[in-house]
Amino acid sequence: MVDQRPVEAGISDFATWEPVLRLLLAEQQHRPAASPVRVTGSIGRGGWSLALTRRRPPPGRAAQVEDMQEEVDAVTRVQNALAAAGVDDVSFTAEIQPTGRTSLRLLGPSPAVEPGIGTPYPGALLLIEGSVPEPWRRLPDPVPTAVPSPSADPALLDRTLRERLPDAIGATEEEIDAAQARLGVTLPDELKVLYRVVRARWEDWGDDYEAAERVFAAVGCELLPLEGLSVADAASRDCRWEFAALEAVDTPPDAMVQGLVGSPGWIVFGDNGGGDRIAVDLTPGPRGHLGQVIMLSHEEDTGASLLADSLTDLVLGRRTAERVSPAAREHAVARVNVASLKSIQAAAHPGLEVLSVGVWDGAPLSLAPVTGLPRLRTLSAYPGTLADPLEIAKLTGLEFLELGPHDWRVLLDAGAVPRSLSAAAIMVWGRQDPLPIVALANEILALWNRPQIVQTVLEGDLGPVAQPTADGPDGG
Repeated sequence: MVDQRPVEAGISDFATWEPVLRLLLAEQQHRPAASPVRVTGSIGRGGWSLALTRRRPPPGRAAQVEDMQEEVDAVTRVQNALAAAGVDDVSFTAEIQPTGRTSLRLLGPSPAVEPGIGTPYPGALLLIEGSVPEPWRRLPDPVPTAVPSPSADPALLDRTLRERLPDAIGATEEEIDAAQARLGVTLPDELKVLYRVVRARWEDWGDDYEAAERVFAAVGCELLPLEGLSVADAASRDCRWEFAALEAVDTPPDAMVQGLVGSPGWIVFGDNGGGDRIAVDLTPGPRGHLGQVIMLSHEEDTGASLLADSLTDLVLGRRTAERVSPAAREHAVARVNVASLKSIQAAAHPGLEVLSVGVWDGAPLSLAPVTGLPRLRTLSAYPGTLADPLEIAKLTGLEFLELGPHDWRVLLDAGAVPRSLSAAAIMVWGRQDPLPIVALANEILALWNRPQIVQTVLEGDLGPVAQPTADGPDGG
């Protein structure tokens, strides 16, 4: 989020929002006559969420932008105003009177609140500035006995690459030294050999895509230029608080790769062509090798899989495969719901870090079985599933808490919101008025003296609102 400030000109011009409001109003075909209409939504620079029914394309044709051109035009008008004001996203709610008189409330931004996902409700509340969930703070365990794989052979690697790429342009020692200085790490010998043979700059290939493909085929991945090397540390794997807080990482004693979000020793040098990063691993697992090749999936927020014991093996096509099994982390994350664990007692054990209580059709549950657990840091509870929300006050190690509005109200009224929290979230199901949710979020933020969610009220007139007929707007 950007720095908190009043919404600037453009965004605060009612005319900017008028086309969006008219579209949402037209959607309310079955509203009671002579009653105000309330509409909500959210628009960001990269997308929007509006309760609009889109026209179906003709049979046999895929949907086109033209099929929703009026919506696109209306949203683009707002997005341009957001960009001009330096604002990433804004949620809104509006009440439209039968006369057309409209009160529009813009909700946000706040640097202490992540935007909601496809809803006008706030996302995670960042109670401690700069905080990240525990898995994102986890550093690799030292493995002082780790050595390169016996298959690592810089001389063979050099010879193989030069045979496959006789015309390649390699990096100079000065360029390699500059890359090491930029990254703050000494590159392993195999990686230096690779870039001494081919520096992988597109300007070296011109418009010859076949030359680039030959390099990628010779190496075994889409090779990044030397200047494109990066460190796959935890910060490089951006994840929203409410999702990241539900993750847990663990490294079994027989793992080749450490179970981490990221590591200062994961040096990304390539891509598999599908968005998955390929790196050499300088912080291997207990059974791993220094300089082994791993892959970080773009579909996952934690962990990495082993591709090859060495860069030599990767180039020679001698691949392996190992991933830290999700089962290795199951003990740390427990889900209690109609399809998983059937009680909180079944989830309780000393290693529990994350407790998620989902859809539940039985009697409300007590948190007593998990009171005093030393590692419990996250609680997410579906509205109405807890017998006594005040039991949360006994969970003294929580860093993230996600509850429904009623449970938050109970904690706030009792002064029992855990002060150990770094972030929080309000779970909203169904269509609810965003204004009480925003007010509740601001109460929670105020406990930590965090910036509030700004509300900007705009008044305007859409003109007399057409009244719906009994058979709908088209009379039939």
